[in-house]
Amino acid sequence: MLKTELVNPNVGNFIESIRDIGYSFEVAVADLIDNSLTAGCNDLQITMVPQPELVFAMVDNGSGMSENEVVEAMRLASRNPKEIRNKNDLGRFGLGLKTASFSQCRRLTVISKKENTLSCRQWDLDYISEKNEWLLITPEEIAHLPLYNELNILKSGTLICWQQIDRCDKNNLTNIIDQVRKHLALVFHRFLEGADQKTVKIKINNNPVLPFNPFNLNHPATQQLQLEKIKIYSSDVNVQPFILPHHSKLSQKEYEYYATEEGYIKSQGFYLYRGNRILIYGTWWGLHKIVDAHKLVRIKIDIPNDMDALWGIDIKKSIARPADAIKTDLRRIISRVTDIGSKPFTGRGRKIEDKTVIQFWEILPLNDDFRFSINQDHPLFTDLESELSSVASQKLQIYLKGLQAYLPIDAIQFKLQNSPHQIKQQTALSESDIEALTERLLASGLQQSYIDELLKTEIYINRKYLISNADK
Repeated sequence: MLKTELVNPNVGNFIESIRDIGYSFEVAVADLIDNSLTAGCNDLQITMVPQPELVFAMVDNGSGMSENEVVEAMRLASRNPKEIRNKNDLGRFGLGLKTASFSQCRRLTVISKKENTLSCRQWDLDYISEKNEWLLITPEEIAHLPLYNELNILKSGTLICWQQIDRCDKNNLTNIIDQVRKHLALVFHRFLEGADQKTVKIKINNNPVLPFNPFNLNHPATQQLQLEKIKIYSSDVNVQPFILPHHSKLSQKEYEYYATEEGYIKSQGFYLYRGNRILIYGTWWGLHKIVDAHKLVRIKIDIPNDMDALWGIDIKKSIARPADAIKTDLRRIISRVTDIGSKPFTGRGRKIEDKTVIQFWEILPLNDDFRFSINQDHPLFTDLESELSSVASQKLQIYLKGLQAYLPIDAIQFKLQNSPHQIKQQTALSESDIEALTERLLASGLQQSYIDELLKTEIYINRKYLISNADK
């Protein structure tokens, strides 16, 4: 006979451990909303009250829960992650409500209304630690809680309240609310848009959350590439790549808006949806390097909720690790899409190699390497150098070599990544500068061959009328 003994965990220590799973405030709030959406709600109100202590409350108009259902919902691991769920069920482990709440507060209260009956239970972590047992409280006083009156007038719904919030600073409440709003706008944008289902309304402190679609679908310069269906075992996975518009096609405000706070560099990559909800975004899962040339590439993946194990989705629903069986297809898609996605940059980059225009700069090969070099065959340069003494020409050459050697490439790249609309490089040469140059050149008398060369330069290729008109 197998010899055993009962060793119960120290509940107080255990509860402190599960508080540190790694939720941010906004990710924890999104986990609560998953339950509300699964319950069929289409209206969510969130309030965050800073005084006298920070309190978070959220009420939905979903189907609500009976008393037994509330008790079961408060149980840790109330669901078997392997059981078959409704396709619209956004949960999995039966832990989200509890782990998300415990990560932010020490007192969780759930009040639910079903068939005109209110049911309420509460977890108090300090009480659990004191008693060293999982003792669920039935609180007597609940009418004072935020949004209680809003729940009371609904036919059905659920109110969740966090008290004794100890993982964020109430003095930073404005920033916290802003982060929550932006996160929900992105993660639940399909629900807010009403795509494929009824429109869901979410308000935070009475201000509506507006959807943020990361693919900028309404802009004519957004490239929506061909949808691809991948069969993984018995389930279909839909993959839809997008190439966002180059900054030259957008206003500065719109460009910055779609960059998100993370910026275009960190926002490139895959956007994984399950049940119309974004789980993870802005990642290549280690299958591709983050590079500036691919910063406009965003690839949408839609999976059903019976594939969590293959995608390695964690409790927080903010981390995913695709199985090896999936990675081959993902690499193939990456290769195809990034080649297209780099064209807005490579096409512009090749302008310096356009032989139909005489450029100020050129690319100088150095065996297998290269560097940017000032074009010393430019007609203005050859004209200038012919007028210089030997000593002055040597000084000019040293100056130009220094100019080329210390070209601030890193600073240029940084500014292009972060604030391309603010770069006004062509203002260095004004129209009045060009007109004055033209007058001096014409006054000195020009050979037709020299004029022909000038007309090919960057200055005059679109201003041929300056020399033509002056010549007449």
